[in-house]
Amino acid sequence: MTDAFFTIERTAGGGAGGSEWIVPTDLARGPWDPGACHGGPPTAMLARALERALPDLRLARISVDLGRPVPMVGFRVETEIVRAGRATGNTRAVLVDGDGKQRAAATGMHVAVASQPVFESALDNSGVALPTSAETEPGEFPMGPAVHDRIGFIQAVEVRYPRGEDNGPGATTLMMSTVPIVAGEEPTPFQRICPLADCGNALSRHAEPSEVQFLNTDLVIALHRDPVGAWLGTRVVSHWQPTGVGLADALLFDDHGSVGRALQTMLLRPAR
Repeated sequence: MTDAFFTIERTAGGGAGGSEWIVPTDLARGPWDPGACHGGPPTAMLARALERALPDLRLARISVDLGRPVPMVGFRVETEIVRAGRATGNTRAVLVDGDGKQRAAATGMHVAVASQPVFESALDNSGVALPTSAETEPGEFPMGPAVHDRIGFIQAVEVRYPRGEDNGPGATTLMMSTVPIVAGEEPTPFQRICPLADCGNALSRHAEPSEVQFLNTDLVIALHRDPVGAWLGTRVVSHWQPTGVGLADALLFDDHGSVGRALQTMLLRPAR
């Protein structure tokens, strides 16, 4: 088994995005459906496409609509530049299956990095104290095994918890390290944090999936700086409403402090 979420097969024609047929490995499989990917790795592939579309501007935010399950049999990503300015730019990417059906779509906000520092050092008035990887201990991934018996996302990650935290329901802080996104390719910092960012709904759950389904319909990741290091962290809370709508709100960080936030809108339903 390849030690990455995806491999790439080259196809003829179709432009830069269409020339790549993206094949998920077993490690990209989600916990619910053995034929569908976990949302995090495909989000990383959408980020990869958006970054490549405007390489001279830094991808600062990605907004992903997860309309349909992403198939384990493969897909391609089609990309377009919506606007390319000197200071900011906008891009769009769609993930398309072998039948030409759109499975997910993403928009990107890109910003120019200042040529000279604007401040002597980073300014942060959040007042939040965050752990480093050295202050955490190995633990089990939240939610336990998948509903199927196939190899999947859980086997692709390692997690560490600050003292006093565990993998049970509730607001959670943890750090995660994953396999590479694409075999033989070094992921960018934005790509590396995407799998972790998509886990917020599970990490901060109010109940187990045997009681309530908590499916995220989208994912927004906004990064004010590039994350550094193999271990990336999240401090996440969830708001579940009786209407069946929820929101997972994650503060993303690394060993040097905050890097951004991730939001997920959730569809909440009683488990069948």
